[in-house]
Amino acid sequence: MESYLPVRATLTAIDRRLADHLFTLVPAEPLAVQPGQFVELSLPGLGAFAVSSCAAAHPAAVRLCIRRAGRVTAALYELDEGAVLGLRGPFGNGFPLAAFADRDVLLLAGGLGMAPLMGLLETLLQQRSAYREITVLNGARDPASLLFRPELEALAAQGLIRAAFSVDFAGDEAAATLLAGCRVGLVAGLLGTVPLRPAQTTAAVCGPPAMYSCVLPQLEELGLAAAAIYATLERRMRCGVGHCCHCVTGGVFVCRSGPVFALDELRRLDGAI
Repeated sequence: MESYLPVRATLTAIDRRLADHLFTLVPAEPLAVQPGQFVELSLPGLGAFAVSSCAAAHPAAVRLCIRRAGRVTAALYELDEGAVLGLRGPFGNGFPLAAFADRDVLLLAGGLGMAPLMGLLETLLQQRSAYREITVLNGARDPASLLFRPELEALAAQGLIRAAFSVDFAGDEAAATLLAGCRVGLVAGLLGTVPLRPAQTTAAVCGPPAMYSCVLPQLEELGLAAAAIYATLERRMRCGVGHCCHCVTGGVFVCRSGPVFALDELRRLDGAI
C-alpha cells in the first residue's frame, strides 16, 4: 500500500560548487531509489516537487541534484545542513539494468539530464564486469554547467568509461580554462566523435524535451534498435501516484508506467516526443 505521508529526512550535505546544487538527505526510514526512479521532496508549509536520484540506490541516503527554479526550490537553497524535510517514494519504474547487461552502454545527457544518468552510471560501475564499453556524452549550456565533469574525467582516466563533453556556447575569455576538452555545439554532435558498435549497444538518454525529437531518431539512424534506446520523461512527474493526471501521455500514467520508456514504447504514446 502506497503511503501519502512523507518520511522525515535530514539534510546532511549541500554541494554548492555548481549553480545546480547537490543535496544529500538521510531518511528516517530506508528509502532506496533505483536509477531512473524519482522521489517527492517536500518543504513543510511550502510545497513539494518531484526529482530523480543522482546516485546509486542506498537505503540510508538519497542524493538529489536540484535547480533553483521556483518558490519551493528557492526556499530549499536558503536552508542549511541539519534542516528536516520530507521524502515520499520511490516512485515509477527506472532503467531496466538487464537491458544493459553484456552490452556496450551509451549514456547521453543534456543539462540536468546528467543527474539521473549519474545514478545509472554508479549502479553499472558497482558490477563493472557485467557490461562492455561504457561511453558517457555529457552536454550543457556552458562549461560551468557541466554536471559531474570531474567525476567523469576521473573515471575515464581509470579506464572505466569513455567520456566526452560539449557546451552550447563558449562564453567569454573567463571560460577558456573550463572549455578545455569540450566541444562547442549540441551534445548530439558528440555521437560522431566516439566509436560505437550500434548492434550491441543499449543507450540511455536524458535531457530537455526538445533534445529527444533530435537525439532519439539519430541513435536509431546510427543502427541502435528502438527497443534498446531508453529515455526518461521525468519532467512530467508531479504527484507520483497517478492522482493529479499531470503526467498522462497517450492515455498512460507516466508516473506509474514510466518515467523510463524504450523508444518503441514512446512512439505508441501520442505526444511523448
